[in-house]
Amino acid sequence: MRLLTKVSCSLAVCLTLGSAAFAAKPEEDRFAPLKRFSQVMDLVENHYVKPVTRNELIDGAIVGMLQQLDPHSSFLSKDEFKEMQVSTSGEFGGIGIEISMENGRLTVISPIDDTPADKAGIKAGDVILEIEGESTQDMTLVDAVQKIRGPKGKAVSLTLVHKDQQKPFKVKVVRDTIPIVSVKSNEVEPGYLYIRLTRFNENTTAELKQALADYPKGGKQLKGAILDLRNNPGGLLDQAVNVSDVFLPTGQIVSIKGKNQEQEKVFTAKGDGADMAAPLVVLINAGSASASEIVAGALKDHKRALLVGEKTFGKGSVQTVIPLADGSGIKLTTALYYTPNGRSIQAEGIEPDFMVPLQDTESDRDKLSANHQFRERDLTRHLENKKKKAADAADDPKQKMIDQLARDNQLKLALELVKYFPIKTYTP
Repeated sequence: MRLLTKVSCSLAVCLTLGSAAFAAKPEEDRFAPLKRFSQVMDLVENHYVKPVTRNELIDGAIVGMLQQLDPHSSFLSKDEFKEMQVSTSGEFGGIGIEISMENGRLTVISPIDDTPADKAGIKAGDVILEIEGESTQDMTLVDAVQKIRGPKGKAVSLTLVHKDQQKPFKVKVVRDTIPIVSVKSNEVEPGYLYIRLTRFNENTTAELKQALADYPKGGKQLKGAILDLRNNPGGLLDQAVNVSDVFLPTGQIVSIKGKNQEQEKVFTAKGDGADMAAPLVVLINAGSASASEIVAGALKDHKRALLVGEKTFGKGSVQTVIPLADGSGIKLTTALYYTPNGRSIQAEGIEPDFMVPLQDTESDRDKLSANHQFRERDLTRHLENKKKKAADAADDPKQKMIDQLARDNQLKLALELVKYFPIKTYTP
């Protein structure tokens, strides 16, 4: 559950908007609708049953105007505008979920690993019906974020329904400090590194490079890597570009095209010779969105990696965050992004090279089944073992990877492919 700031393909891309972007229309087109709006506002001010200020009416009109455009455009109050900056660095108080409006319903895209939401059993695809007893039917995404976030130690009550069920259930989740750690890594077998990206914040590329730099310690040579983007909802555009650049020596990574020419931009790999050149397999699913799709699309189009898993979410739109004079702002969809081969994935998604549904091999059968639109949350956390000895063993990184391989058929296939299937590499 994050609202992103700075350069972001999932929620925010700060662009310089020139006057040409807002070219004037003929006066009769501009002022006739404004006259009607003024009439309605006067009627509400004079006759509505309760007192209401003009500022409240204007803010409400802006909210409604942007909501009618698409699920990602919205109005940000002063507090909401400030809060957007939290999610790209540092930490925040909340329960640890990524949410979005899907078909008018507040939907969980993914719980963040090892957070209160994850531990409470909230799953990708869950629909949030109520927050503290208040219906989410007419609630905006930013309002939902405001209500779910809060100080550490204070609980929030949610009413949800699983995607495959009809009976709602309530859960009380105690908020905690949610650290924004975006990269986790572990050796899956000698010479082969597993790298899990949970989001794209301002530290992601640095954390990824550090994980790669740390691996050769002990004389080991990297023979291949598995990049896990499952249930990664996206984040900052520049980080998606830089992460792709870590694996690509040259070539286009992504292009952005909007209504106006000044909004068009092409991002390419730097080719500085410091990239990871070993074979690469990427894991994706329906929870892989936006920035994740940029990375997956670039690596696929350049035949740099094999993609394993399921079709991605399909969010290919770019949002511009525009600050307003009073400290508030708007988040406006201004462009679409395209893969190096010129494909827009908006509402389409990225197809894997190997379509492999996630199989539920655990005894806990309340997890999402393989045919759901939203996939099972990432399985990197250790198993809950009944016996203390087994639990102690699960704390060992090697044992955790053994456990994960045993229950994650997508990861198991990725390991076999990165070891034995011809994958494009290069000499840095």
